[in-house]
Amino acid sequence: MVTTLKPQLGANPERARSHNKQLVLRAVRHAGAVGRAEIARASGLSTQAVSNIISDLLGEGLLIEQGHRSAGRGLPVQQYAIKPGGGYAFGVEVRPTAVFTALIDLVGTPVLTKRTPLPDARKMTIVDTVSDQMDHVLSEAQLKKDKLLGAGIVMPGPFGDTGLSGTASELPGWNSDDPARTFASTLDLPVFVENDANAAAMAERMNGIARGFDDFAYLYFGQGLGLGLVQNGQIIQGAFGNAGEIGQIPVLVNGKLTELESAASRLSAQTYLAAQGLDVTDMDDLISLYSSQNPHLRRWLDQAAQALSPALSIIENLFDPETVILGGAMPDVLLDHIIQQTPLPVRSVSNRPDRTHPRLMRGTSGRMTATLGAAALVLHQAFTPTIAAAR
Repeated sequence: MVTTLKPQLGANPERARSHNKQLVLRAVRHAGAVGRAEIARASGLSTQAVSNIISDLLGEGLLIEQGHRSAGRGLPVQQYAIKPGGGYAFGVEVRPTAVFTALIDLVGTPVLTKRTPLPDARKMTIVDTVSDQMDHVLSEAQLKKDKLLGAGIVMPGPFGDTGLSGTASELPGWNSDDPARTFASTLDLPVFVENDANAAAMAERMNGIARGFDDFAYLYFGQGLGLGLVQNGQIIQGAFGNAGEIGQIPVLVNGKLTELESAASRLSAQTYLAAQGLDVTDMDDLISLYSSQNPHLRRWLDQAAQALSPALSIIENLFDPETVILGGAMPDVLLDHIIQQTPLPVRSVSNRPDRTHPRLMRGTSGRMTATLGAAALVLHQAFTPTIAAAR
């Protein structure tokens, strides 16, 4: 089971104050620039409580004064905003062949990103590489470690010893250990561990097209195919952190039953094209084949769209999302093609006349999506209240 290492919650004044700080930070982040009275209305706190918390947050360097706004009669209202350099999040995506790292500021803007090849996928190689990259990022950005709010770590699932063990994207040696504790011990930071699909979903909600959505699904194209589920603004993790392993569900493709990710994933595309004598090593190869209207790639795209239709029916009818977003390490043009060609299920709760968003949308694609999502996990924790407000 994957553990998120964070302070244990307790019913004491310090925990309540921390919770109220998160309420204020969330209200400010949502508004962009906002006054005390508006923060009080959005957070449910008294204006005096908000004033005290704002004073603390200004002193901690998390908020800045953002000028004044005229509010009709009376004096102009002082506005407050999140200070981008008030804190940073370190994001890590671990793949079998490389480690991707990112540093983002407090408003989610990427400061640095990097890909580091792995000589092997042994546990200590990965842990040492992540530690070295954190030191490199701090040095290059000229930051002290105390500016880091935490580290988000993304790893391919499933987590633990399960009936799905042995998949092509699995990292050897992690099944019996808690990766959060391993990385927290090495990095000496709060650590939040998720699978790549969940992290990508959180990145989309923080700064992508899902901003403002509280309930949506994110189909993540990595080496396999994963599903990130967000409900009421929170990631659905499951009992052991393995919710969303949708790549393993059976679907009918060309009259044959197969696993979804065997028909619709980056590894699926590479395997299919290799059988046609085409060597595809990166996304540029896929873009080139698509631009030249390669018939083999077009047939694979038709196969992927066919496979995704029944999967979409399952997602929509089980979770009733506002939308389903496609993204990850797959070129935009391919995702757009799949979205256009995927038959939308008629027998679905999402097939309704009062929709305000498409049922399928493209998110922020690219090889760094899950890495930035890993860092976004840290910001999500900073802006999300974790205990019931004291009344």
